[in-house]
Amino acid sequence: MSLSKIESQEPSSKNLEGIISERESFELCGPSHLTNIDWTNPDHRRSVAACLVQGVYILERDRQENRQASKALAPPWWNFFQFDLHSQLIDDADSCIFGAIYKSKHPPSQHTPSYVIAFRGTLIKGNAFSRDLELDIHIIKNGLHLTSRFDIAMQAVRNLVGSQTSKSNIWLTGHSLGSAMALLAGKRMAKTGIFLDSYLFNPPFFSAPLENIKDANIKHGIRIASSFLTAGLAVAAKIKNANQQRSNTPEDSFLALAGWAPCLFVNPMDHICSEYIGYFEHRKKMEEIGAGGIERLATQHSISGVFLNAIGKESHEPLHLLPSANLTVNLTPAVDFKDAHGIHQWWRCDQQLENRVYS
Repeated sequence: MSLSKIESQEPSSKNLEGIISERESFELCGPSHLTNIDWTNPDHRRSVAACLVQGVYILERDRQENRQASKALAPPWWNFFQFDLHSQLIDDADSCIFGAIYKSKHPPSQHTPSYVIAFRGTLIKGNAFSRDLELDIHIIKNGLHLTSRFDIAMQAVRNLVGSQTSKSNIWLTGHSLGSAMALLAGKRMAKTGIFLDSYLFNPPFFSAPLENIKDANIKHGIRIASSFLTAGLAVAAKIKNANQQRSNTPEDSFLALAGWAPCLFVNPMDHICSEYIGYFEHRKKMEEIGAGGIERLATQHSISGVFLNAIGKESHEPLHLLPSANLTVNLTPAVDFKDAHGIHQWWRCDQQLENRVYS
């Protein structure tokens, strides 16, 4: 199943218009029970971040459908939580809205965000589809940083951060393709010593679908073999780089992220993001068998990346390489892949969520 199909916010139905209105309407679909936000509550913070991402989705749908003023469906998704729409992020390739910056009406505090920068995922309706699909392919090729859309996003982040005395009150958030944008922007800022609170929903992790293997021993065996292979290639590449007196190694880049722990929200039935579960859990198991050093080296690299480096070819750092994370797994049975990948699950109050902290 393609990434773009899974990320679509439009379900297939004979009565399509009625369902679209329901899913886009905050009154019908949003967490209207959150009338009093406790910004110290992780569930409330997650729900607000997810709704602000949904606001970006609906901003673009409003643009496509020419829904203006009182007909626009997007504003309730941020107005309900006392945010203003500060600015929209427009893709220069197709003029679609792919992100938004929200400004809080709340008094500044330690836990309340002053600004939230949000990015949507792929839409299959309207003229945004072809451009979104192009970005999806760039993610698979580890080339998102080479796109003009990311350049626009990164410049917006830098400008906002540069204009604020307190960096801790700026949030990054996104869903799927949008979470990849937020993750990459967050990593860029973290490498400069600025750690932004980040809420990443269904972030892409493209690899062999090991999480789908039911036999835990087979799955663990494959991961162990992969770790030893990756670590071996990394050592070979490191020796070559040392001989060539090259600096700025992947290890340096990885260690620079150690103080940043983005919040990742994944569903085990969503193959787009489910590998994050095994990626972090495998580290714990390697420590238990006395191979923690090998895994700490292996987890800083991808097999393809170290192989390309070993033969002298340029490689780009995969998005999923992270030393730390606050991982939330939705254990609620999903109806299908679309349900498991959807943004709506993350503001619902009837989900069975498990939190795991990795550092």
